[in-house]
Amino acid sequence: MESASPCLLAIMELGGYPNLAPLYRQLGFRTEIVNSQRKAQSFLKQRLPDVIVAEYNFQSDFRDRTSNLETLMARLQRHPGVKVIVFFQDEYRHKLDNLLSRFPVFAAIPFPVEPAQVEAALRRALEGPDKPSQGDL
Repeated sequence: MESASPCLLAIMELGGYPNLAPLYRQLGFRTEIVNSQRKAQSFLKQRLPDVIVAEYNFQSDFRDRTSNLETLMARLQRHPGVKVIVFFQDEYRHKLDNLLSRFPVFAAIPFPVEPAQVEAALRRALEGPDKPSQGDL
């Protein structure tokens, strides 16, 4: 029997922010943490989370995309109910804006990531259906 608790997938590739796993669990999420997009894709083949928290990492050397999130976001187009919260470096905001013009993101939070901002976004996500927004942008 599937638990009634919402599921959160955290994709922590580079880090550089506080360990948010205790916050996720405190808010009632069943939490899975992976350290690569490849592992995230594998997880998504087995289960569809309610919320995904991921870092936006701009990479100019990618051949067919500009960041680590394009493949994930393309896959999620078939699942518009999944809320994606993205952490980003302000210096790449203009690149993130390109991604946001193609894919909806529930909230985008700039570095340094403050747990209170993440908590506010997660509480909004728990409230139910919501239009995508850019969080505190």
